[in-house]
Amino acid sequence: MILTVTLNTALDLTYDVPKLVPHTSHRVGDISERPGGKGLNVARVLSALGHETTVTGFAGGSTGAVLRELLAGTSPDGSAPTGAPAPGTAPAPITDALVTVAGNTRRTIAVVDRASGDTTQLNEPGPLVTADEWTAFLGRYEELLAGADAVALCGSLPPGIHVGAYAELVRPARAAGVPVLLDTSGEPLRRGIAARPDLIKPNAEELAQLTGSRDPLRATRDARRRGAHGVIASLGPDGVLAVTPDGIWQARPPAKVLGNPTGAGDSAVAGLLSGLVEGLGWPDRLRRAVALSTATVLAPTAGDFDRAAYEELLSRVVIEEHAPAA
Repeated sequence: MILTVTLNTALDLTYDVPKLVPHTSHRVGDISERPGGKGLNVARVLSALGHETTVTGFAGGSTGAVLRELLAGTSPDGSAPTGAPAPGTAPAPITDALVTVAGNTRRTIAVVDRASGDTTQLNEPGPLVTADEWTAFLGRYEELLAGADAVALCGSLPPGIHVGAYAELVRPARAAGVPVLLDTSGEPLRRGIAARPDLIKPNAEELAQLTGSRDPLRATRDARRRGAHGVIASLGPDGVLAVTPDGIWQARPPAKVLGNPTGAGDSAVAGLLSGLVEGLGWPDRLRRAVALSTATVLAPTAGDFDRAAYEELLSRVVIEEHAPAA
């Protein structure tokens, strides 16, 4: 079982409009809603890849109730969940181990402009989490670690949670011998990396904020010196750069693609985690991560991945090994 932690879950709403024009009214075309937050996005892709996954974090209020209904596989209007695997196969189970809070789970609204392909994102801050609710979560988290093959700590922190929260979650995972991937930004990343997670996955901007360097290789090496055992830097259309104890690689898609990048980084995390628990070597893990993230950009629905594109891309991802530093 792979455990994903999303402290700031969300109900993701996507509105499709012909063209987004400021200061005007719009008629919305397609509307979709799904359980969201980075760790839930990761879990959905892992499920489609056939990996049993447990999700934990916080959910509350009427929005949280809708999120949990969707997570269970049936939305309030009876429609099927999105993000399903290839036809003829069943998704692996996603177990709901979310902790209930008094506050209302946040919503995120993505407005997709069909004319340009651009997406405008509006993110609510999340509910205030009390000290008692945090303590209840910590107990649940340590119980879940006992059955986990790997854990992903993902996303922003809701109000009320201290900035050292991820460091507090990395330590028991490492004590239990469970590989831990940290995917966050800002001060929570800076504090979390000091607890020595097995892997971090910042994007180029997050990496620059952490290290002060915009040179990807220099910044990635610096991040590893700060405590992470391995660093996978997302470079957008240029793929990923990996600095690990076993070597340095860059993995690129065979060509740049146009589409909606929403959820592409989460798909990459799912690729890295699934490759880890399957015992794949680094080049194959990176190949899977880049193929999944690129197939997510190509998907018609934000946050899904295009299964046919993923399978076609998998053998075409370009892997380049870098010489170690002298």
